[in-house]
Amino acid sequence: MRDSYDVVIVGGAVIGSAVAHHLAADPGFGGRVLVVERDPTYAGASTGLSASGIRVQFSSALNVKISQYGLEVIKGFAEEMGVDGDRPDLNFHQGGYLYLAGTAAQEAFLRRSHEVQRACGADVVLWTPDELAAAFPHLRTGDIRLASYGRSGEGWFSNTGLMNGFRAKARANGADYVTDEVAAVLRDGTRATGVRLASGREIAAGWVVNCAGPRAAQVARMAGVEIPVEPRKRTVFVFDCAQSPEGTARVQEGRLPLMIDPTGVYVRPEGRYFLAGAVPPEDSAVDWDDFEPRHGEFEDIIWPALAERSEAFEAIKLVNMWAGHYAMNTLDQNAIVGPHPELPNFVLANGFSGHGLQQAPATGRAVAEWIVHGGYHSLDFSELGMERVLERRAVPEQAII
Repeated sequence: MRDSYDVVIVGGAVIGSAVAHHLAADPGFGGRVLVVERDPTYAGASTGLSASGIRVQFSSALNVKISQYGLEVIKGFAEEMGVDGDRPDLNFHQGGYLYLAGTAAQEAFLRRSHEVQRACGADVVLWTPDELAAAFPHLRTGDIRLASYGRSGEGWFSNTGLMNGFRAKARANGADYVTDEVAAVLRDGTRATGVRLASGREIAAGWVVNCAGPRAAQVARMAGVEIPVEPRKRTVFVFDCAQSPEGTARVQEGRLPLMIDPTGVYVRPEGRYFLAGAVPPEDSAVDWDDFEPRHGEFEDIIWPALAERSEAFEAIKLVNMWAGHYAMNTLDQNAIVGPHPELPNFVLANGFSGHGLQQAPATGRAVAEWIVHGGYHSLDFSELGMERVLERRAVPEQAII
């Protein structure tokens, strides 16, 4: 006799645990949930290796709204996710994001995106070069045409805190977690019937949810379907600054935001240090187990761009680095969420293309609503469904960092 669960979730990092939490917390559910996680340390999970940001500065209205809900969850996390007196503090720093445009195309993009963001009620302003220089005097602004700044609703927080909070609450509400690896997704015609684990254990399931991050395409192929998701490496660098510009800003009590330079290089404060990264010139798929940092990116790409942007960043010292993976949707750099049309009880939550951490709260809620209620009640995720992938109809998110 096989074990049986109402829902089996493949992958227990932040997306899988958010789905498990929302299912277990839904009073209309009442079923059994199993989360299968191959590595309980989460050492290679994209969740723990990310730069841990949340922003509303997207080009898609749905992505703006997804982050707005994520912000609500983050702000109320300690209260809502408390278990046995433990109140998880996500240490949210509402520092904002600052996009800089150096070309006419970049300026036009910021203006178009700003209209979308403001229509959703986002607290984002556009600045001239003079206004930018007044707010952040350490920046060289001679080549800047326009800046976009999130005055509130954006910042960074504890990535593992979000994941562990969802995980602990899901388990407290009855969800089971098992350390194992899915070796096969079992199906009968157009229905997924369960999974077979590497240990040999077979588990029957009414629903199977793919939350496998950069390995999502592997899991999908086990079910006999294809999704355009692959691992792309991103290296994060930590550096010290001889003359830190932190505290020189004339907004938000002198705090610096996460700044995205026109070159694509980003930088933000991290305690006494700074985090920085960039899209690599050769951004091709990597092996799922390749976590070797690309050391040369710092001196070849990041340091030159930062030193050009600010005198304060001319004398900096690298102190640490690590590499993680984006689960990149190669069709349109946007998430794929919802049931697969050819396998309606096989639900996808994949391809977040670097946005998975901040989009986990709303995605977990959406997937749970689909399973429990047969549709999206809070926020309609339909435009992110698998149908667009099968039709090769891109719904692009252009604000990719």
